[in-house]
Amino acid sequence: MCTPVCYDMDLVTLKDIQEARERIKGQVKYTPVLQCSEADRLTGRQVYFKAEHLQSTGAFKIRGALNAVALLKSRSDKEGVKHPGVVTHSSGNHGQALARAASVVGLPCTIIVPKGTPACKMDAIKRFGAELIECYPSPSGRIEAMQKVCKETGKVYISSCDDPDIIAGQGTIGLELLEQVPDVDAILVAMSGGGLASGIGVAIKALRPSCRVYLVTPLGKMMEQCLRSGEREWPNPPQFLDTIAEGIKLQQAGHNAFKILQEVAEKEVFEIQVIEAAAGAAVAALFTDKMASLPADIKKVGVIVCGGNVDITNLPWYDSFSKGY
Repeated sequence: MCTPVCYDMDLVTLKDIQEARERIKGQVKYTPVLQCSEADRLTGRQVYFKAEHLQSTGAFKIRGALNAVALLKSRSDKEGVKHPGVVTHSSGNHGQALARAASVVGLPCTIIVPKGTPACKMDAIKRFGAELIECYPSPSGRIEAMQKVCKETGKVYISSCDDPDIIAGQGTIGLELLEQVPDVDAILVAMSGGGLASGIGVAIKALRPSCRVYLVTPLGKMMEQCLRSGEREWPNPPQFLDTIAEGIKLQQAGHNAFKILQEVAEKEVFEIQVIEAAAGAAVAALFTDKMASLPADIKKVGVIVCGGNVDITNLPWYDSFSKGY
């Protein structure tokens, strides 16, 4: 299976997310919610940062990856067959997470990374015992390399954003946040393919329908345009956006994720025009004019700090800092 299957809108339910939480318990951290008085003062609201940068492997991705591979292994064990393993393409965080998850359950794993992926992320993937293959740095180059591995090895492709078990795993963040801030009014979440945002959205809307889920994207994502029209208006073939936030540079949302987001996300999208890294995008959204213009009844705002893996030598200010300027 080299491409994700298209599912109906019952693809991911609250029950799926709750079961995922039980399945991955003990393997992921219950991350804290942090507060900052200065952020509260500047925004005029109470802000709660869900600290997924403190998660195992340094990002939220391990939640979905563990849920997906645990289910695959369980199904193959029940059928009495040896599973051929898993494969994905990733700019780093999903690759690290899938490599670790596969090592936990004992499945072979291949990760396709685009040439130019930070060495720190590639080293982390290899430390978990996964096979690492570099490909041409474009969405189509990643897909072609992944399909070749599927065809030659029989490994199963695990999408970072469209696999239903991945989405359910990411949704466990929403369950935790509602336990920590039960009366949260709105959530800001940076998105790439949309697996994180759609999973959180399903959990939040099922348990606290009045809470608004706002997406945060780089300039050029076209997400608000697509949500308002209800159509996938992105150009093909898929392309990357020009941003240093490598974790959210994919322009298109996943097919399944987009269907879910049409139901659970606000049509108003925070499009960040400055060069913020992926986790920083949602934080940056707090201090925009758009945030200031939101209804006054939004008093408590959750911000998903989605990860902390960064190649510090590739930061735009690194050269000046290292030279003592």
